[in-house]
Amino acid sequence: MSTLYEQLGGDQAVDAAVDIFYRKVLADDRVNGFFDDTDMERQAAKQKAFLTVAFGGPNHYSGRDMREGHRKLVEQGLNDEHVDVIIELLGESLKELDVPQALIAQVAEIAESARDDVLCR
Repeated sequence: MSTLYEQLGGDQAVDAAVDIFYRKVLADDRVNGFFDDTDMERQAAKQKAFLTVAFGGPNHYSGRDMREGHRKLVEQGLNDEHVDVIIELLGESLKELDVPQALIAQVAEIAESARDDVLCR
């Protein structure tokens, strides 16, 4: 059985999804303030590597763990509502790429499973 990563379309699909996703994030006033001082090119590269691993693709992720990577954002007020927005925008990004709803649901499940770590609880 193929991995979610393969079903989504591999590197090209993850790259396209992350690019669309961050375009949406930066345009959304509910969450874009968390990225004011962020090198977005570096952030997108880390996110692509992380999602590749999370979806069952090759492991090239060398970033910090979820708690460590988001601790500063939690101190700035990151909460469940923000995580909801991020999951929503990720789903919209995949929908834009014509990803089937069943795969979008799997992606949302993976994102949801990281919620407590992202929120450092």
